[in-house]
Amino acid sequence: MIIVTGATGQLGHRIVGHLLTRVPAERVGVSVRDPEDSRARAFADRGVRVRRGDFTDTESLAHAFEGASQVLVVSVDRMGEECVKQHRAAIEAAVTAGARRVLYTSQMGAGAASHFQACRDHAATEEILRGCGIPFTSLRNGFYAASATRFLDHARETGEILLPGDGPVAWTTHADLAEATAAILADEGRFEGPTPSLTASRALSFDDLAALATEVTGRTFTRSTAPEAGFRDHLVAQGVPAHYADQVLGIFAAARAGEFAVPDPTLGTLLGREPVGMREVLGEALGRPSGERPAAG
Repeated sequence: MIIVTGATGQLGHRIVGHLLTRVPAERVGVSVRDPEDSRARAFADRGVRVRRGDFTDTESLAHAFEGASQVLVVSVDRMGEECVKQHRAAIEAAVTAGARRVLYTSQMGAGAASHFQACRDHAATEEILRGCGIPFTSLRNGFYAASATRFLDHARETGEILLPGDGPVAWTTHADLAEATAAILADEGRFEGPTPSLTASRALSFDDLAALATEVTGRTFTRSTAPEAGFRDHLVAQGVPAHYADQVLGIFAAARAGEFAVPDPTLGTLLGREPVGMREVLGEALGRPSGERPAAG
């Protein structure tokens, strides 16, 4: 049985959906914090085993992972010590349950010296995986394209992309990563250890995105550089906790350092097609002139 954690989240539920096109439902189990969630119930209706599993409750994980041959640990929406602690609990529970392999949704920039805390957390989790005693696969996912569109929220109204200095990022969609992850789960052992970076085919800066948004929508988008201190103060004034605002600045510092800049063909190979590009993502997020169809790239 293949167990997927976080299966009601933005990435996890897509992974399970694709997995069900590749393996019988009785071979799929999900570990979720709330089995009564509508997405969890929908999976149960399709024959998927749904059990409660909470990374802070080892007994629940033992039940959720029972009979697992593979466990996919979807990284939690936390940063720092608590994040790594929860990942350790899930990995140890998978080993205790007798899984043959643990898979983990890491990030292309994973590294102990990263400028971005989440990437340092991914590196720490990968160290736990290396010492867990069973084979593992660490999925080095590209930076989510959805993050780029969230950074453009203000620009939807003003046309000005006002953000700290950045660098090229191989923005990659949740949908493509989910489809590729399902392919890897269905082909156990295809990758040993960290995968190559799983990214779209181009790395784009916010200067590039401003030009692309202008092309796609027919509106003018401009890119301006915000001082980091002022940008942080603006986030805090909008209600963002100070520690989280600091982590957001880390994303831009990591991008400037080239941590997310190198695309790789592996994702396209797994998908059997070109990954979705930011032209299509921006067209969906920002709207395009009436009658225009999305283009790949």
